[in-house]
Amino acid sequence: MAHIKIILDENDIPKKWYNIQADLPKPLDPPLNPQTKKPISPDDLKAIFPMELIRQEVSQDRYISIPPPVREIYRTWRPSPLYRAKRLEKFLKTPAHIYYKWEGVSPPGSHKPNSAVPQVYYNMKAGVDRIATETGAGQWGSSLAFSCRIFNIQCRVYMVKCSYEQKPYRRILMENWGAEVFPSPTTLTNAGRTILKQNPNTSGSLGIAISEAIEDAATHDNTNYALGSVLNHVVLHQTVIGLELKKQLEQLEEYPDILLGCVGGGSNFSGASFPFVRDKILGKHPDLRIISVEPTACPTLTKGAYTYDFGDTAGMTPLLKMYTLGHTFVPAAIHAGGLRYHGDSPLLSKLTKERYMEAVAYQQREVFEAAKLFTQLEGFLPAPESAHAIKAAIDFALICKARKEAKVIVFANSGHGHFDLSAYEAYNTNTIKNCEHSPEEIKKAVTTLQKIHK
Repeated sequence: MAHIKIILDENDIPKKWYNIQADLPKPLDPPLNPQTKKPISPDDLKAIFPMELIRQEVSQDRYISIPPPVREIYRTWRPSPLYRAKRLEKFLKTPAHIYYKWEGVSPPGSHKPNSAVPQVYYNMKAGVDRIATETGAGQWGSSLAFSCRIFNIQCRVYMVKCSYEQKPYRRILMENWGAEVFPSPTTLTNAGRTILKQNPNTSGSLGIAISEAIEDAATHDNTNYALGSVLNHVVLHQTVIGLELKKQLEQLEEYPDILLGCVGGGSNFSGASFPFVRDKILGKHPDLRIISVEPTACPTLTKGAYTYDFGDTAGMTPLLKMYTLGHTFVPAAIHAGGLRYHGDSPLLSKLTKERYMEAVAYQQREVFEAAKLFTQLEGFLPAPESAHAIKAAIDFALICKARKEAKVIVFANSGHGHFDLSAYEAYNTNTIKNCEHSPEEIKKAVTTLQKIHK
C-alpha cells in the first residue's frame, strides 16, 4: 500500500496569517464592558495585553504579516505534514479519502505553539518580564512555557486541577522549560480562594483558571496575560495550519468535502478551517461541510446558548458573544481536558450560528475506541482532544461506504497523546466512563446568563 505524506518546503511556511474578519458577511459582535454594556476600547485591554495583540484582535485586514523571528522559530516544526490514512480507509472499506493534518510534531506536541510563540514575542517586544496563563490538559501551558524560555520571560501556569492530577508529565514538561505550575483553583488568588471556599473538592475548570491568571496579571505590574484559545488574535495565529493544508491538498489535486476538528475554545479547528470557510463565504465551495466535534460532557455548540457571557468564572473578562453553557458551568472531569471550556471562539460561534459551520458531540468511550483503532492502523497516538475528530472522520467514512461516495474527508489532528497514557490505560481496563450532563443541568447552567442580561 503506497504511503502518502505531503511535506511542504520551509519556504512554504506562511508569511502572513489570514484574518477571517475581513471576509465576514456581517461584522463580529464587539466585546462589551460588563458594567456599561458598551463596546470595550483598546485601552481597556492594555493592562494585560501588548498593543500589537490588541491591534490584531480588532483588525479588519485580510492578511497580517508574521514577524521574521516568529517564522524562524516556526521552522523548528513547520510546515507540519499531511497524511492520507490509507490503512484506516482499507480497514473501513470506504471509498472515501481520509487525510489528517498532523500538529503533533512541535516540541510541546500540539498546535498550541503556533500562537504561543508570537504572543510571547510581542510581549517581549513590549518589555514584559512575566506572563500568567491557564491550561486545561497542559498543551497550552507547555507551549507557553516553551515560548517563554526562548524569549527569556518568566511563566506562571494555573493548570485545571483534574488535569494537573491526570497528567503529571505535562506539569513536568512545563517545569523543565522553567515555568511555575499550580493546580487551579489555588489559594494564591482571590478568585481561587473564593471558589475553594464554595467547593473545596472542585475538579476545577478552564473558566476558573482563566480568572486566576487574569487576576495574577492585573495585580503584578511586570506581568501580562496570555490566552491559548477563543480570542481573535489566537485563532488568527493558528491559520498557519489551514494555509499550509490548502497548499498540500492542491499538490494532491484534492479539496475537502468534509472538514473536521475537535473544538474546546476553537483555536485548532478555527486555524485549520478558516481559509476554507472563506471559500464557502465567497461561494466557491458552497457544499463544503465544516464540522466542529465536541464532547457530550461540555456541549457548548450543540446545546449552549448563543449570547453574551464572561470568558471566565469570576467575571473579570469583557462580555463575549459566543455559544456558552454559562461561565459558572463546571464540566465533568473527562480526560480531554482541553475541551472542558464553557464557551467558544466568538468567530467560530458566529460562523456556526450563520450556518457556515456545524457541530456534533460524542461520548468519551466511543472517542477512545476510535483513537485506539487509529493508533493501531496509523501508528500515531492522538491526544484525547484530537480523537474526537478521528471519531467523526470514521463515522463519515462509514456513511460514504454505505452510500458508495468517494468523498474527501480531512481532519485536524491537533496533537499527540504521549502524556495521556493514563487515560488510555483507563480505557483499556474498562474504567473510563461516559459523561453527559442531564438536560436539567444544562438548563440550570444556561439560566445563570439571565443575571448578566439584566
